[in-house]
Amino acid sequence: MRFRPYKPDSAGISSDRKLKNAIKSILGYKPGNIFLYHLAFLHKSATQETLNGMKVNNERLEFLGDAILDAITADYLFKTFPTKDEGFLTEMRSKMVSRTTLNKLSQKMGIDQLILLDGSTPGAFRSYRGDAFEALIGAIYLDKGYDFTRKIIFERVIHHYFNMDDLVNQEVNFKSKIIEWAQREKKQTRFNVVEEVGTGYKKQYIVELLLEGEALSRGQDYSIKGAEQSAAEKAWQKINNETVEL
Repeated sequence: MRFRPYKPDSAGISSDRKLKNAIKSILGYKPGNIFLYHLAFLHKSATQETLNGMKVNNERLEFLGDAILDAITADYLFKTFPTKDEGFLTEMRSKMVSRTTLNKLSQKMGIDQLILLDGSTPGAFRSYRGDAFEALIGAIYLDKGYDFTRKIIFERVIHHYFNMDDLVNQEVNFKSKIIEWAQREKKQTRFNVVEEVGTGYKKQYIVELLLEGEALSRGQDYSIKGAEQSAAEKAWQKINNETVEL
C-alpha cells in the first residue's frame, strides 16, 4: 500500500533516502520498510489518501507502539528491580511512558523534526511529539520484530535518556494535579470505583473520573489508588491536549 507523495516538512524530509538517513542518525540503523516510517510521522491533521482511496495517518501505529513500549518497559523494570513490588513497577512505568516524558524524548532525540503536520500551529496538538514516538516504536516492531525493538529501546532510549535513581525519586501525582486544576477552574471532580475484575491476587479495580458529573476517563489497576492515578493521568493528558466539553 502506498499513499500519495506529500510535501516536505520543516526539516525537509520527503525522500526515502533522507528519511532513512535521519532514522540511522537517531537510532543507529537503516529501516527496511520505509513506508512504515513515513506513516509513523504522518500526523492525523495531515492524513493522506492512498491510491486505492484509503485514508492513512499514524494513529494505528501509535496504538501498536503504545502496547509494545509498555511491554518492553515492563520487561526492563522487572529485570532492573528484582525485589520491588508490583506497585513500584507500575509507578515507574507510568513515569517512563507518560505523555509528558514521551513528548520530551521526541524533542531530545530529534524525532519531532520529522513529523508532518498540516501546517497548523503545532501548539494545537500538544501530544503530537509523544504520539509520533509511539508510532515510531510501532513501525520498528513491524519492520524489525520484537527483539530488535527491545534492543533499540534499551540501548538507544532508556540507557541514553533515563536516570533510574532520579526517576525513583521523581514525584508525579496526577490525582493531585487534577484536583488542583479542578479547584483552580472551579469544577467538581469525583473518583468512583465502577467495577472489580478478577479474583484473589489477580483482582483489579476500574475507577472512573467524573468531571462536573460527566465521565472523563477510566483507569485500571491492582489497587484503587493505582487505578485513580491511571484515570487521573489520562484525564490530565486529555485536559492538556484538547478542550474538555462539559
